[in-house]
Amino acid sequence: MANGLRFRTAQDLFSACPAVAQDMKAAPTDQPSIEFCRALLAGRVPEEAITFCAYLLPERAAIWWAHECLGNLAELLGDRDLELLALVGDWVGEPGNPDHRAAVAQAVEVPPVTPVSWIALAAGWRDGGSVADQVAAGFPTAHAVSAGILAGLARVSLADRFAVLSAFVEMGVQMAEMETQQQSADAF
Repeated sequence: MANGLRFRTAQDLFSACPAVAQDMKAAPTDQPSIEFCRALLAGRVPEEAITFCAYLLPERAAIWWAHECLGNLAELLGDRDLELLALVGDWVGEPGNPDHRAAVAQAVEVPPVTPVSWIALAAGWRDGGSVADQVAAGFPTAHAVSAGILAGLARVSLADRFAVLSAFVEMGVQMAEMETQQQSADAF
């Protein structure tokens, strides 16, 4: 399955998305992307597997993945984050809906200070924000997705953190594989 991914190897991803090198310390290899991601999870800084997945997934899929990850942490989120999570969920379900676009656009006017505000920022950029907005902010959508998931993960107890991190990475890997299958089906 890994050969059909958007980025066949970790090196392919790093070459196509140079910003990932600013978000990760790990050096890319010629390993297939999924193997590299799992090696990161088993490595010294397993959180880098989250960052790698954020760049590996297409932007809309990455935002949905972040939505799902943070939805699993709902009991650790405040009321404003839960409201933003619902907005992001609506946006992913119907990105062309003007009501959802307007709600996300309004939500991103506030600087990202909570896990879901990072995801709302990513959705706002993906939806209507320009590439110039992303460059001016200094990072791409994948950075915001990674920051949101990692900020949520920081709220998980130390005893449970690696298990939750592993589940999130596996969800990201599965989404990458599903995206590949969908792209293959769309090609026919």
